[in-house]
Amino acid sequence: MAIKVYKPTTPARRRTSVVTSSDLTKKDREKSLCKSLNKKSGRNSRGKITVRHRGGGAKKIYRMVDFKRTKFDMSAVVEAIEYDPNRNARIALVKYEDNTISYILAAVEMKVGDKVVSSEGKIEIKNGNRLPLEFVPQGQTVYNVEIMPGRGGVLSRGAGTGIVLQNAEGKFAQLKMPSGEIRLVKKECLATLGQVSNPEHKLVRVGKAGRKRHMGIRPTVRGKAMNPCDHPHGGGEGSQPIGLKKGPKNVFGKQAYGIKTRKKKKWSNKLIIKGRKRIRQT
Repeated sequence: MAIKVYKPTTPARRRTSVVTSSDLTKKDREKSLCKSLNKKSGRNSRGKITVRHRGGGAKKIYRMVDFKRTKFDMSAVVEAIEYDPNRNARIALVKYEDNTISYILAAVEMKVGDKVVSSEGKIEIKNGNRLPLEFVPQGQTVYNVEIMPGRGGVLSRGAGTGIVLQNAEGKFAQLKMPSGEIRLVKKECLATLGQVSNPEHKLVRVGKAGRKRHMGIRPTVRGKAMNPCDHPHGGGEGSQPIGLKKGPKNVFGKQAYGIKTRKKKKWSNKLIIKGRKRIRQT
């Protein structure tokens, strides 16, 4: 797996790169593990747009990935490493001892023929194996971590991400997130050993606007280019600043930068030991 940079034969190609498919071993999807995916275009159940700049994009077939892996103490063999259009990580097609097949999130360096197993007890420390946090060695990198036992992994599922287990004492395990946040999770929660596949994804340069449209992302217009009725920054003759406002505003008139959006009474606040790193806006 590597980054392919195109020759600058056109202005768009000059800044375009992609992740090569050399790590993929199967091109066709497993149809029994797929279903159709209806487009929502950023709209809620009433048809109202709740997320702007969404719409269009290439048609996608959803792969039903198993984030729980509840077939405990039953080894599975990796049959293929496949591409998933719905996520930036690779997925692995595994076959269990009872001849059932399933999709799981592939780990870095996972290859065809590897054996992986999920257990509620102590098992071999190997990439792709899944076990409770209380049996994971200190300092080990894990991914696809559960927040609540039995509900399936929700933490660290993006390409190249991984969570470091700092310790597991008492009822909780202490995890260091990719953002720098340190939080507590019940030590009975399951986690997969290793790091999520396709870490080169963050190095890809989209290159042109048309490629963004294929992803289902529509253009974003500057507030200064709008009318006063459409955006707080709109109006004026020619190029104008944002006026006498204290700071930049979003389209709804609220402060755009430097304000916390997390709820103050969120139930999981008590489990966060250290907040994430603040990214300075440039």
